[in-house]
Amino acid sequence: MLFNRRHLVFASLASLLAFAGFARAAEKDHLNLKDGVAAKGYDVVSYVDDGKAVPGKESFVTQYEGATYRFSSQEHLQKFKTDPGKFIPQFGGWCATAFAEDHGKVDVDPKSFKVTDGKLYLFYKGLFGDARKEWLKDEPGNVVKANQNWKKTVGG
Repeated sequence: MLFNRRHLVFASLASLLAFAGFARAAEKDHLNLKDGVAAKGYDVVSYVDDGKAVPGKESFVTQYEGATYRFSSQEHLQKFKTDPGKFIPQFGGWCATAFAEDHGKVDVDPKSFKVTDGKLYLFYKGLFGDARKEWLKDEPGNVVKANQNWKKTVGG
């Protein structure tokens, strides 16, 4: 009986880990990349740590889960390498408001962003409006809706 319980627990854990790996792979297939570069080449550490949109440099780059990330300094590159999950944009780097409104993948203006609770959100800003302004009208509600719609998109 003890063997069966351990076996069941092990099998359950293995299934959970496999599913988590599948979910991460599915998200990778939905990243907003241009020529393989995430965040339009902007330094994702600058957004989170400094509250600024700063273009990255080609001399400070790394690969993470199928995307190239650029940084404005060696220090930011090292911070990212230490804890990449802390800096990755939400919703694959697509417009957060578009996901909240169930419009799917909408490109972003890398200068239009918000960091809330340590999470980086990017937004569309252009001819058709300013999605960040819409996001701010109900940020908590938009976070919930965007997360739900992102899960549907990546199959989670």
